[in-house]
Amino acid sequence: MRDTTAVTDRQPLNGRLAPARTARVIGLVHRLPDRVVPNGPIAERIGVDPEWIVRRTGIRERRYAAPDERTTDLAVAAARRALSDAGLKASDIDLILVATMTPDELTPNTAPLVADALGLRVGAFDVGSACTGWLSALSLGAAQIETGRAARVLVIGAETLSRITDPDDKRTASLFGDGAAAVVLGPEGDGQIGPVLLASDGSMAETIIANHTDRLLIMDGHTTFNMAIKVLSESTEQAVAAAGTTLDDIDLFVFHQANGRILKAVAERLDLPLERVADYVGETGNTSAASIPLTLSLLREDGRLRPGQRLLLAAVGAGFTWGAGVVDWGVR
Repeated sequence: MRDTTAVTDRQPLNGRLAPARTARVIGLVHRLPDRVVPNGPIAERIGVDPEWIVRRTGIRERRYAAPDERTTDLAVAAARRALSDAGLKASDIDLILVATMTPDELTPNTAPLVADALGLRVGAFDVGSACTGWLSALSLGAAQIETGRAARVLVIGAETLSRITDPDDKRTASLFGDGAAAVVLGPEGDGQIGPVLLASDGSMAETIIANHTDRLLIMDGHTTFNMAIKVLSESTEQAVAAAGTTLDDIDLFVFHQANGRILKAVAERLDLPLERVADYVGETGNTSAASIPLTLSLLREDGRLRPGQRLLLAAVGAGFTWGAGVVDWGVR
């Protein structure tokens, strides 16, 4: 039997109920498409200067999937590398969760296709709460481990948002990018996933929408901007309080990478040092459900994400959906 004892000098994260065992991140990797799309071509098409895009969004470039590259392909690539990072085989996984708002087909879900590519016949389903999707899936995967219903869970965020972006819509043409990232959750190792608080307000559904007729994202940017700042700030404070910690104890704030101006506005509202607020939106654009795990992986690559750090993860997305959670990081 594996030793599932946590090794940490942190105080335990408080939860409303004490779990039977602790869920931890034990593997993390991302996958970005090869094609880099700078602001120039987008700016020319919508009739603006490339720097106008930077001033409004903080985005300088994003990645687009190749014509024959599917959401499933990105998810599978990230999953395989995350398993390797965790030192596990595919057969060690007994549940796969894929957070996405851009599945390759209306049905089947992406997750069963990922499972099949990995040679598995395990539980597999998609989580669809837009940009909050991966955080929602993380909460679900952690709960499965804490209750003993699963031993190890793959939690993937994968998007090909370029396929549902209107290139002629000045409000959204420059915002979105493609990519995927995956974590492996398990009960062994260091660190822990603390409480994740989730919420929604369906009365604002029309603010960000893509219907079956046009299949293109339409967004009320002004309303989205204000709502994002409000709920990211409030949910951050609520999650920190639920974890029995403080903002000062958080080493890195990993917010959904929607817009550079939103990241700075939330930091100002909460009086956070900018060096503790992850900002990778300039190179990736808004990758929706892939955003948070992708940012975690980039932080790790840059040497900024280290074992023993305490993280605040928060997201907001269409629906509206939003949430936040605290994680003690243990992956080396």
